[in-house]
Amino acid sequence: MEEKIRARGAIPSFKGHHGFTASICTAKNDVICHGFPDSVPLADGDVITIDIGAFYNGYHGDSGWTYAVGNVSQEIENLMKVCHQSLFLGIEQAAIGNRMGDIGFAIDSHAQQFGYGNVREFTGHGIGKDLWEEPAVPHYGVKGKGVRLKKGMVLAIEPMLTLDGWRSYVENDGWTARTMDHSICVQYEHTVVITEDGPRILTVL
Repeated sequence: MEEKIRARGAIPSFKGHHGFTASICTAKNDVICHGFPDSVPLADGDVITIDIGAFYNGYHGDSGWTYAVGNVSQEIENLMKVCHQSLFLGIEQAAIGNRMGDIGFAIDSHAQQFGYGNVREFTGHGIGKDLWEEPAVPHYGVKGKGVRLKKGMVLAIEPMLTLDGWRSYVENDGWTARTMDHSICVQYEHTVVITEDGPRILTVL
């Protein structure tokens, strides 16, 4: 991935960010986020999230996607489907005049319908000249509360849902976050700009 990013005249956003040593983040099964690629083979039934950031012409883009490895259980397929839906429900709320809580409420209320855990200890974020900018974008919230959304704001919206508990711990490497109960976690992320015509997704082909 680093070769592909650099071949297009960009720089991997994650490499060297606060000391992170890899060019992308990988999160397998119970890993929530900030995992390192490794040489352990993937197995049938695993899920893995690939999170990629690129710095190009002075600005960062950030996107993550969960993939099924071989044949996953119906339970995991359902989790992936709902998390994917929740991302786009959150994006719909990224409109001028709305509040940050509207994004989080849309995501969380959808997840709660199915009894899934919604990770609270890691959030989305503003993004632009820096990879992590204010404001934070929680994936839970109260309608009408929080930062007012304005034209030109660019947000990385990235819900992380689990099959069970959402609480996490960070491994000794200081980065890899896992679910406390080792339940499966999936994640979908887009970088979105707020325009007069509504949210525009920047991280699509």
